[in-house]
Amino acid sequence: MSGDEEKINTELFQQIQRLRELRIEHRDLDDVIERLTMDLYVDELQLRRLKKRKLLLKDQIARLESELIPDMNA
Repeated sequence: MSGDEEKINTELFQQIQRLRELRIEHRDLDDVIERLTMDLYVDELQLRRLKKRKLLLKDQIARLESELIPDMNA
């Protein structure tokens, strides 16, 4: 395997690993948000911040997935 192929494989592995991490964080946030919404004394500001973070993660996941999946029209 050439140096360029090794570099591409390493970058691909790193992107896939990052995608896994983002999905785990997104799922964890979903669980936390669900539990917090059941609490009568929830801090609404904290809940909004968590929801905003979850949306940002969703966007990052979608962007990374689109980079990893080849363009169907190509």
